[in-house]
This record gives sequence, structure tokens and C-alpha cells, in this order.
Amino acid sequence: MNEQIVARHWLAIIAPKAAPAVATSTVLILARIWNANGAQHSVGNAVLMTALSLAAGAAGVCASIGRAGDHVIAGTAFAASGGLALAGVAGYADGLSLPLLLWVLATAIAYGLAARYWRTDRRDTLAYERYVSDRREERAHIERVETIRGTTQIEVARTGAAYAEQLAQALVTRAALPGFDPKALETAGLPHLPAADTFQE
Repeated sequence: MNEQIVARHWLAIIAPKAAPAVATSTVLILARIWNANGAQHSVGNAVLMTALSLAAGAAGVCASIGRAGDHVIAGTAFAASGGLALAGVAGYADGLSLPLLLWVLATAIAYGLAARYWRTDRRDTLAYERYVSDRREERAHIERVETIRGTTQIEVARTGAAYAEQLAQALVTRAALPGFDPKALETAGLPHLPAADTFQE
């Protein structure tokens, strides 16, 4: 069977792996830009970011313990809470050491959480590929069996036609022999061939 080959672009392969680092780096860069534009030692900005971070964390808790237990909403809310906390600290802090430390921790946690989903996705992909492979092999086996059966039937029909043609040729040849007497064959106990009378005529 011919399979379509789809080559994925290298950016499509590497993009999911780089997403956590890109996200945390973007938050850090924007927070430091915000720091340079007046967020440093701004109590109002610190209170705002703390409130937003706590609100996002509370939304994540509500989503995770709710009746539906939606993991996607909970994960998104917790990620937003962590990102807001990182942005608040990076925007409020004096130096760069604390924001960088928090960036490393946030990136490590993001990769730890993402690895779990990548493993699950990989397992699902492998299970689907195995299922598709089994189905293809089953269909290929059925096709092979049907091909062999059809070829056998064609060969049997071809052999039967060749035998009938040879038998007809033998009857014609025997009837054309001089002194051929179908009554003598019947007397000798050989089966009567109905076509023999026709050949004699």
C-alpha cells in the first residue's frame, strides 16, 4: 500500500518544546521593560499584580475542585497566576538576580508540567499508530487472501476451458479416424459419447 509521506517543518517540531521558555522569557522581558518605565518600588503596581496573581490562582483552584474539574482551565489559571507573580516581582525588584532566579524556577516548573502532557500525547500517538498499523496489516492480509482466491478461480476456469477444448479436439480426431465405429465401443463396455453420432453423420 502506498502511504502519503508528510514531512513536518523543523519549526513545527521544535515550537512546542520551546513554548514554555519563550513564555517565561517574554514575561521577564516585559516585566523588566515595565520596571524601567516606573514600576520599580511602586506600591500600587505591586498591589495590583499581587491581586491579579491571587485572583488567577483562586480561579485555578475553583476550576480544579469544581464539579467538572476542567484541567485545561485550571492549568491556564495557574499559569496566569505564576506569570503575574513573576511579572510583579520582576517589575518591582531593584536588581536582576531575583527576577532571573524566579525565571529559572518558573521555566523549570513549566517544563516539568509540560513533560507530563508530552508523555501522554506521545503515548496516545503511539497507540493510534499501532492501531492504524494493525488495521492496515489486517486489510492487506484480506486483500492478499482475496487475490489468491481470485487467481485460483481464474486458473481453475482456465484449466477447465483447456480440458474441454482438448476433449472436443480428441472427439473430433477420433471420429475422423478410418474405421471408427461407435457401436464397437459400446459393445466393448466403453461409455457412449452422444457427440459420436453427430461426428459420424
